[in-house]
Amino acid sequence: MSVPGTSYINSASTEGRSIFLKKTILSLLAAAVIFTAQPTGASAGSLSFKSEIKTQASKVMGTPYVMGGTSTRGFDCSGFTRYVYKKLNKTLPRTARQQAHVGKPVYKGNLSIGDLVFFNTMGYGISHVGIYVGNNKFVHAATSSGVTISSLSDSYYKKRYVTARRVVK
Repeated sequence: MSVPGTSYINSASTEGRSIFLKKTILSLLAAAVIFTAQPTGASAGSLSFKSEIKTQASKVMGTPYVMGGTSTRGFDCSGFTRYVYKKLNKTLPRTARQQAHVGKPVYKGNLSIGDLVFFNTMGYGISHVGIYVGNNKFVHAATSSGVTISSLSDSYYKKRYVTARRVVK
């Protein structure tokens, strides 16, 4: 039984539930991918650091992309990496280009969970950053899908990969 004049309320609450379910499912799927990734290469900090990186990243999966965004209301790529590292009491500069000068360089074949990976997506140097989570995958704030997991083997990212940095020993 429906009350006249309330169909918009039911529609809005159904839409809200749908968005909530999508974010929940995305978070669960991301957590499954992140937590089953096996570490490769040299160690980037302790196991607890690696685990916490994955936990913090999975908590914000599905958060929308917002240019200049630095909070759970919306992230840009460097705002996302800065947010995750701040949760672990590590400070990163604001932009991807600045973050690319922090820590030590890491060869692509020696990536470890928590390493920052950098890309040239704009044609003029480093313009995108994500966090390596193992199994050739990284988590980042993508303009098209918000916080998501992508593969370094995806042709788009493979062509645009520039470098990686290890911020935590």
